[in-house]
Amino acid sequence: MPTESVAPITSQHVSAHQALTDARYELAITLYEQAIQAEPEVRSHYWHLGLVLLLHGQEADAQTMWLFAMSEGDLTQIEQWTDELIHVLQTEANRLQALENHSMAWVIRQHIREIDPLHLENALHLVELSIQLEKLTAEELDDLQIISCLQENQTHRIDEALLIRVLKNTLATIAPHPIVIDFTEACLPYIQTPSALMAVLLPAAIQIAYTMRQPNIAAQLSELYLRLDTNNVEISGHLALFYQSARNYEKGIAIARSRLDSVDDWSEKAFSSHLLLRGLLNTGGHWQEAVSALQNHETLLTKLIDDQPTDLNIVHTDRLFNSCYYLPYFADNAEKHRAFQNQIGKLCQENIRLRAATQCDRYQQTKPSHQPSTKRLKIGYLSHCMGSHSVGWLARWLIQHHDRDRFQINGYFYNERLNDPLQQWYINQMEQPCVMGVDIANNSLELADKIHQDEVDILVDLDSVTLDLTCEILSLKPAPIQLTWLGWDACGIPAVDYFIADPYVLPETAQTYYSEKIWRLPQTYIAVDGFEVGVPSLRRDQLNIPADAITFLSAQRGCKRHQDTAKLQMQIIKEVPNSYFLIKGFSDEDSIQKFFFEIADEEGVARGRLRFLPDAPTESAHRANLAIADVVLDTFPYNGATTTLETLWMGIPLVTRVGEQFAARNSYTMMVNAGISEGIAWSDEEYVEWGVRLGKDAALRQKIHWDLMRLRQTAPLWNAKQFTRDMENAYQQMWQLHLDQSSSK
Repeated sequence: MPTESVAPITSQHVSAHQALTDARYELAITLYEQAIQAEPEVRSHYWHLGLVLLLHGQEADAQTMWLFAMSEGDLTQIEQWTDELIHVLQTEANRLQALENHSMAWVIRQHIREIDPLHLENALHLVELSIQLEKLTAEELDDLQIISCLQENQTHRIDEALLIRVLKNTLATIAPHPIVIDFTEACLPYIQTPSALMAVLLPAAIQIAYTMRQPNIAAQLSELYLRLDTNNVEISGHLALFYQSARNYEKGIAIARSRLDSVDDWSEKAFSSHLLLRGLLNTGGHWQEAVSALQNHETLLTKLIDDQPTDLNIVHTDRLFNSCYYLPYFADNAEKHRAFQNQIGKLCQENIRLRAATQCDRYQQTKPSHQPSTKRLKIGYLSHCMGSHSVGWLARWLIQHHDRDRFQINGYFYNERLNDPLQQWYINQMEQPCVMGVDIANNSLELADKIHQDEVDILVDLDSVTLDLTCEILSLKPAPIQLTWLGWDACGIPAVDYFIADPYVLPETAQTYYSEKIWRLPQTYIAVDGFEVGVPSLRRDQLNIPADAITFLSAQRGCKRHQDTAKLQMQIIKEVPNSYFLIKGFSDEDSIQKFFFEIADEEGVARGRLRFLPDAPTESAHRANLAIADVVLDTFPYNGATTTLETLWMGIPLVTRVGEQFAARNSYTMMVNAGISEGIAWSDEEYVEWGVRLGKDAALRQKIHWDLMRLRQTAPLWNAKQFTRDMENAYQQMWQLHLDQSSSK
């Protein structure tokens, strides 16, 4: 029999193909059968007839037709005919995909897979179709054998755009499952354009690290990219952060140090130095290295401030906003640190406003359109922390108690927190919520536009410099009044008008070194109605601590572990007989133990009197576990904040050292507003004296406990409703001042 495979273009064939295209399958079947009768030697009639049968739901008949047509050929012919059949099926699958008939295209491509399991392009399309049909899982990806297909076809060239698109969508669909690491690695040999891969992997890694909270997976993806682009400083910067977030501090430190040595640009050097400081401090035990790194970091910041670069090619100037973040952890030097922060904030704002000049001009042309008495004030809350985070736990009371008759409350959320009921609660509380991811570089510009279009009157920043993208939005000034509250100290950005404080958390002289106007609420800058307390997960007997022992606790992150304060704490332990020191907080376990053991040795405290506590399973269990302590010893020069509130709520005596900077006065204002003064120290000597006294005086500890429990009913710290009224009064006064100033111009 002749083996000619190409059919002549007859009117009958065109009619059959048209019937197929029009989905008139019964007619197409009849016409192709007639074509086979007329031209039995033309193989394409069989391929198309089988295709129509498949589309018509006659899958077994389709396979029979193809097998029959193949049965009469030799090995060479069968190989040729197989290629032709695959081409026919691919063509139809592509057509159906273009028509968004994904389910039928998926069926056809499954048959191509059966014919040629290693057909790489088809395998990629199958993954893409599975995503579009919302059926792709890690198990499905494994079943499709795309990884082995990629590994076994490395000499085969494929459409890079298709590969990148499938990789992007796969990461978005099944990450952070570890199989995405194997899939990404299998894709690498086919990538000819590293920048195209970076545009996919970096946003995905950021999403995985911070939204999905799987920084280890994000780090592995970044490491894979660096195989193609070894010296990419952008990826290495994120990689250092990923490892540090995964508590692999030593690796994060090493990458940050290498990055610092490899870059020449001063802004990149400053950012690298910040990454290095972040890693060294968060271990809790690299104190001397951190002090040395701080000196170099301040030199770099001074260089930037002196040079005042305004180069539009510095794409990432905005991330320098938080380059001063760790300065207050080393020393209580408010005036010096605020000078750094104000000047860096001003420098970064100028660069951002140069890049977005048109957007800024548009915002500045907007005039206030209403009086407070004629329209509800629109208050916008901006944060990446409004969920299961310290800021999220504390800010919820203000949102809950807002007077909705006088205020419209909008929420602008960075970093969608998957499966976070508290963030969902926040979203539900907002009249106009807007959630954007931290993985998209232009989201800050879009979110600023959203705030402006919503005509927000007062934008309340809860992040300060803890997120550079928030700082970028504030620099654009999308709202006529902008203020910072709660999340950290003031950000030093000129476009921010106010910083919320109270009579205690900043000294009277603070306005001289703050660029924002300090707005002091009458009693406290924070109040909560309480905390959820669960079932404790720790007992003294589990820690091998005698029932009659005195337990001191310090529960803070590693970055708050200052060597001088740790020495004071050891002096307290040494002076109080039968006492133990419980140490808890995010840090590197080996590093923090080495840090405290060395100080204990220096101060003559037996290492056996120290206990290092594991993380609690939940926030509510953590609070319940605080009851294991007789006295809590605060950190200095960076006090506790949420931890202090939790300690006071649980009725536990606290010793705090008061300084000048905001971070050194948090516990002070909270204790005053909780109604107690016992434990407030104004010097190192007083800190030790209070610690020893509270450790030895059981009656005093009991008095403080009962005072704290009784004052839950009357103290300003626990009256979130009154605090909300004070904040609302501040908002209205700020707005009136703005109207008065606008009318006088």
